[in-house]
Amino acid sequence: MTSKSLTSPVGEKPHAARRTRRSLRPYLPILVMMMPGMIYLLINNYLPMFGLVIAFKNIDYSKGILGSDWNGLTNFKFLFQTSDAYIITRNTLLYNGVFIILGMIFSVGLAILLNEVKNRFMSRLYQSIVLLPFLISMVIVSYLVFAFLGDTQGYINKTLLPMLGLDTISFYQDPKYWPYILTLVNIWKTVGYSCIIYLATIIGIDPEYYEAATLDGANKWQQIRTITLPLLTPIIIIMTLMAVGRIFYSDFGLFYQVPMNSGMLYDTTNVIDTYVFRGLLQSNDIAMSSAAGFYQSVVGLILVVLANYAVRKFSKDNALF
Repeated sequence: MTSKSLTSPVGEKPHAARRTRRSLRPYLPILVMMMPGMIYLLINNYLPMFGLVIAFKNIDYSKGILGSDWNGLTNFKFLFQTSDAYIITRNTLLYNGVFIILGMIFSVGLAILLNEVKNRFMSRLYQSIVLLPFLISMVIVSYLVFAFLGDTQGYINKTLLPMLGLDTISFYQDPKYWPYILTLVNIWKTVGYSCIIYLATIIGIDPEYYEAATLDGANKWQQIRTITLPLLTPIIIIMTLMAVGRIFYSDFGLFYQVPMNSGMLYDTTNVIDTYVFRGLLQSNDIAMSSAAGFYQSVVGLILVVLANYAVRKFSKDNALF
């Protein structure tokens, strides 16, 4: 074996390193732009995972988190052994299930309608209007709802019902109305954000598809059914899978602040997040709250995997992973 053959692999390493650096150089601006988001993701989403250990500890502040005694699954009993476990689980799943289905339908429909507005100024105006509720704080939303539903000064009880000759309704004492109220408020507040995502996808569809369909005599509904909806399917699946992953989480402001924390409404407004919050106020037990969050995350992961598996069975190309 010659000396050249012995030294050539070693000599090739610096050249390989230089080639790698040259190949990465065009992507350097993109990597720099990614860094703030990656750092935020690390700090906000991954470092807090250390706190999951709290769910299995009997927290003693004098000993600290690591020094506190382990207590197994005791903290999880708060959710499963309470008499309200069925109610809060039922409410959480049913509300979020309705929100996912109706939110998707209204968002896609609104995005298709906005895409038909050809005037540039009016299109931007309508987009701003539908997105505005998403940007409003839930505290403000709760007072807007109260302005409509209040017993004495609310618009419905003071103006609308008397004008129709009907008796006033005590909305904040009667739970039967709140499944509809909360669903309406949620759709009004969140549909604009999802709508913009779907609209961006529709705008990206090649106009030649619609031109060819028009030449073939397809009307507007046929174009939506055969072009728009099929090309929207991948983003609809992604958005739905992301929503399914958080089906055990609830919008705390929607279920706590909008009903004004009325005890008369707990049967229809109490969900896992509000129940844990009220229990935390009473017991000051952060381990119990951590156990609830851990439980919600695990169930969400399982549901996402199962939903993605179901999608792969019908269309492998549209699966998230």
